[in-house]
Amino acid sequence: MADQVENVVTGMLITDGCYLKPSKSTRVLAILDALSRDSALSQFELGRQLNLSGAMVNQYLKQLQNDGLVEFLPVNGKSYRYALTDQGHQSRQRMFSDYSSETVRLYSDIKEYVLHKLDGLKSEGKRKLALFGASETCEVVLSALRGTGFQVLALLDNDTKKQGQVFNGHVVSAPHVLDQVDCDAVVITSFGKQGEIFEQIEPYSKKRGFQIVRF
Repeated sequence: MADQVENVVTGMLITDGCYLKPSKSTRVLAILDALSRDSALSQFELGRQLNLSGAMVNQYLKQLQNDGLVEFLPVNGKSYRYALTDQGHQSRQRMFSDYSSETVRLYSDIKEYVLHKLDGLKSEGKRKLALFGASETCEVVLSALRGTGFQVLALLDNDTKKQGQVFNGHVVSAPHVLDQVDCDAVVITSFGKQGEIFEQIEPYSKKRGFQIVRF
């Protein structure tokens, strides 16, 4: 889980989504984190990596300098290195800890949501599952299923490049194996293609008698 949080911070920390909007604190943490890894980053490179405009990067750097978190070290007459001060390193560690705690809580909430969606199957004594969609979402679902008594019989995906590969301990198979898998339900673990996958496997559901669970 720590690796997942670290990847979020370094890769997607300030991606502007529909529901999780980046805050000022998020942007500050992103800049501090990037500079802690490479103080030689230019303002242009910071903006490119963190999806921020040049003007916004400049504004934040000046504020961080005024707050004593970043110091501007001249490289030549035209450029600077932006090094974190001791206070800057302490602020980054504190902010990263807070951010990690919030991310873990969100991760836990998603797992609770997954288990809630499966309550009906559990109450009916249906434990044998196939998961459709070898994605990041599937990793969360697999994590949520640990220790619950559910058994994952197959992991399916339409991507031929994924088929035959091992994903979190499960070999990814093509959808047609549903003709042979004796499962109680297929859980669609691709959040972005729920409707498309439902239509694809509905004929199998009618033929084999398993349920389809959508999120």
